[in-house]
Amino acid sequence: MAAAFRWVLQLHRDVPRAARFYSEGLDFTVSVCTLRWAELQSGPLKLALMHSQSNPEVQKVYSSMLSFTVVDINSTVAKLMALGAELDGPIKYEIHGKVAALRCIDGHMLGLHEPA
Repeated sequence: MAAAFRWVLQLHRDVPRAARFYSEGLDFTVSVCTLRWAELQSGPLKLALMHSQSNPEVQKVYSSMLSFTVVDINSTVAKLMALGAELDGPIKYEIHGKVAALRCIDGHMLGLHEPA
């Protein structure tokens, strides 16, 4: 039997704040949230957040990237920025739709795609 995918794990300095970021910004469902650990669900994807004291500058260099398809990229970007994300360049209008890259509150990259 092949290995089964369990979750994507991100390290964060403030787990409850990160859980709020994904829950309010991208409508993830929070199933567990403590000061040191959180589990969130979006469809079949499970995102685990774990507390870390790591230097945020190191985190920006060695970061995971999560990519999401959204219905309205402009409102999603605005919502995420209000929660502390930083837009990494302008929203781009490609032949296949709009795309944007953001850094979440602890420097992890988020890619957004709104299909054409």
